[in-house]
Amino acid sequence: MQQYPTLFNKTVTILLVDDDPGDQELTRRALRHESLDVDLRIVGDGEEAMRYLRRRDEYVDPELSPTPDLILLDLNMPKMNGREVLRELQKCERLARIPVVVLTTSQQETDIVRSYDLGCNSYIQKPVDMEQFIDSVRSLGAYWFRVVSLPPSRSAEPCSETSEPEFQT
Repeated sequence: MQQYPTLFNKTVTILLVDDDPGDQELTRRALRHESLDVDLRIVGDGEEAMRYLRRRDEYVDPELSPTPDLILLDLNMPKMNGREVLRELQKCERLARIPVVVLTTSQQETDIVRSYDLGCNSYIQKPVDMEQFIDSVRSLGAYWFRVVSLPPSRSAEPCSETSEPEFQT
């Protein structure tokens, strides 16, 4: 595999939002094989993701819940689904800047269009084959952390649950 120069001189934090333990483990394994210095944080549904990102309840300590450099988001989850998470992320300027990759089994065109409309940066359909799934995750790790430039983390900024993003024109 071709090695790219790393754009980060730090550990990158990825928040995986997925309710499937099998997909969680495959993602962990794929990122480990990509030789990235990754701090993978895993939550099982959208409500837990928003508690993590807003630093609520068990995630109040920023040392235990660092702002992710990238969010991997499943669409179909219990409690709060991925589309609802995308909508909530846009309500806070700090969270709206975090790149989001939708990683889901859905092949519905309406899900793809709606996800982009709600602010996702990439939409990847989870391959059924385990090796293809691992290859997809490894490729996205290489792309997001070795090829593109990401916005700096803005972990100190608070997010209220009702704040709206401010866009500069």
